[in-house]
Amino acid sequence: MNGIAITSDSTCDLSVQQIRENEIGIMPLSVMLGDKSFRDGVDIVPADIFRFFEETGELPKTAAPSVKEYEDFFRPYVEAGETLIHFNISSKASGSNGFAQTAAKAFGGKVIVVDSHALSTGQGLLVMKACDLRKEGKSAEEIAETVNSLRDKVNTSFIPDTLLYLYKGGRCSTLSYYGAKVLSIHPMIAMKEGQLYPKKKYIGKMSRCLKNYVHDLAEEYPQYDRTRCFITHSNADAELVESAKQLVKELFSFDEVTETVAGSVITGHCGRNTIGVLFISK
Repeated sequence: MNGIAITSDSTCDLSVQQIRENEIGIMPLSVMLGDKSFRDGVDIVPADIFRFFEETGELPKTAAPSVKEYEDFFRPYVEAGETLIHFNISSKASGSNGFAQTAAKAFGGKVIVVDSHALSTGQGLLVMKACDLRKEGKSAEEIAETVNSLRDKVNTSFIPDTLLYLYKGGRCSTLSYYGAKVLSIHPMIAMKEGQLYPKKKYIGKMSRCLKNYVHDLAEEYPQYDRTRCFITHSNADAELVESAKQLVKELFSFDEVTETVAGSVITGHCGRNTIGVLFISK
């Protein structure tokens, strides 16, 4: 399309339909369950993560592609005469961006690597924005400049049903985990400058916390890009997902509200029943 190819790490959590319709190339990260390695979105699904955790009490490990793997992934696009724009999960969450940046140097400026400063469909929002701009006939340089300017306007946030996975992964202290468990605390986890942090605490049932979370987003972001919103979850209960959809439609005016399920890399860090509402603010 216009001599411009758009690709992303599998952590963008876009749907199969979106990937296919927009001809987005996907580079899978690796997920290790014990001594077995799998490719995110290819030969492992979130249910495998939950099963492994329930059986072993261990979280999966994840790994970024190597520099050579990125070179092998980029090469066919460049050899086909295309300029490639590739999106990575935040460099503060994974080493994949550094490896991709190094690999891009082998292609004489034909590969542009974007550190999304986000993860999951926060990253996916930038990928889709790049696809929109490509359809408008923008150059690769114009697309890269625009998405880079939008990175810190992306609301990447979610609320987990449990802090167990974050605790097991070393992203939550023992005191915070047990305190949250006893008091039924569900924090809003958000990203700032590419890094996750606990932004706010909600107390009570997940359904109540979800409602307060969406209301808080509407209050905090009165101005936003209306093009699209993602409701992304890790195999959350259908009632919770439907509730989030209805709240978003009541409180916002997006042209498109899309439900997506988080892939195995993201699920492995947040656990089942985590749900987020992600969009670009102004």
